[in-house]
Amino acid sequence: MRSKLSHFNYNIGKESIAQYPSKERDESRLMVLHRDTGKIEHRIFKDLIDYFDDGDTFVFNNTKVFPARMYGCKEKTGAKIEVFLLRELNHEAKLWDVLVDPARKIRVGNKLYFSDDKGNDILVAEVVDNTTSRGRTIRFFYDGTDEEFQRDLEYLGNTPLPKYIIRDAENTDKERYQTVYAKEIGAVAAPTAGLHFSNELLKRLEIKGCHFTELTLHVGLGTFRTIDVEDLSKHKMDAEYFRISKAIADIVNTSKINNKRVCAVGTTSMRAVESAVSAEGLLKGAEGWTNKFIYPPYDFSIANSMITNFHLPKSSLLIMICAFGGYDLVMEAYRQALKEKYRFYSYGDAMLIL
Repeated sequence: MRSKLSHFNYNIGKESIAQYPSKERDESRLMVLHRDTGKIEHRIFKDLIDYFDDGDTFVFNNTKVFPARMYGCKEKTGAKIEVFLLRELNHEAKLWDVLVDPARKIRVGNKLYFSDDKGNDILVAEVVDNTTSRGRTIRFFYDGTDEEFQRDLEYLGNTPLPKYIIRDAENTDKERYQTVYAKEIGAVAAPTAGLHFSNELLKRLEIKGCHFTELTLHVGLGTFRTIDVEDLSKHKMDAEYFRISKAIADIVNTSKINNKRVCAVGTTSMRAVESAVSAEGLLKGAEGWTNKFIYPPYDFSIANSMITNFHLPKSSLLIMICAFGGYDLVMEAYRQALKEKYRFYSYGDAMLIL
């Protein structure tokens, strides 16, 4: 039984970490894993259509990434600071949970100024609480409408690319670090398996008779948090908000009952559906917070296939993939992916597990 963190390690060079997405969304590479035979295929993402038929259902996460990384100045000293917006705590009071860098300079009572290129202050905030070593609660001072506030956040914010993408965010990232079906604002990281779907591929799958369902799980920074215990049973996941409607659950359950494919697009979709399993083993409508950590051995209840990217060593995401695909098959797939120069992580290539 693989329940130790060290079992999920592998060596990766920086040349394997994608710094930019593929030119076209659906032209990234696709590795296909067949759990029943152990067969591994090397395809292109648009070939996905060859593996799905009439009545199969895809489960997408429609969360939308907001430009969470902001740069400002501290009052009086003018010291430059980075503020990473995590989540809104109180809409009316405009209270936000944030991470600050450098944290040692940011104390309760400090005012933070966020300006445009000409030095005009657009937003002003005050630090009202220390939450962790880097965590703060801040309150924005704003007299305008909600729409104007959101517009200013959009204007000042930068696409929150992960730290392993070693470059500044560019204008193209606003589109490419977002799925084509993103709707519900609230994520600080993209559900990256969905980045490979183009509108054209979705149309082709729809014509073939596939069903599309959408749930919402707002991806938090916890998705990048390292696991610091060797015994996986002792790891605690950060909670993330999710919502699944009854109508969506009914569509998924129909495919499941009819022995059709139910494909979770990404680890976030898988985590959400596994957090909403009824006593009968079916998907149910649900809303709330989930801190579910999926690690081997685990009996999956809803999806019988999934699409995912290639994940960091010793990450909760890789551990979930091993629980679903089988440890030996997945780790062999990673060895092949490195040898065949697949592109890893958020902007990298994809894997389909059947």
